[in-house]
Amino acid sequence: MSMVHAAPEAHLVLDPLTSLLAEEREDIIQYSMDPIMEQLDELDKIADDLINSLAPSKPLLNTFEGRENTSYSAGFYGNTFYGVVVGLAVAGIMLLVMSALKMVI
Repeated sequence: MSMVHAAPEAHLVLDPLTSLLAEEREDIIQYSMDPIMEQLDELDKIADDLINSLAPSKPLLNTFEGRENTSYSAGFYGNTFYGVVVGLAVAGIMLLVMSALKMVI
């Protein structure tokens, strides 16, 4: 938040955000919050990116264009593959158990 010296000879300053014209005083110290606001904006982008990483359809901060649904498709195909493998393993064990029970009976 920077002040504009509207009339330096009359010690008048103007706040551009609120359009307030006031007298410049020696006993008041005012610091500029611009560097801190820039850092907060950067942290806000990082926080939004962290939230977007939880949703498979949202784009991430440092990704290429068109990669919005990559984690969704990777999860779908990965879970399909492991589902088929586990299903075939269970079916194979059931066939072995069924064939062992028929031999005993």
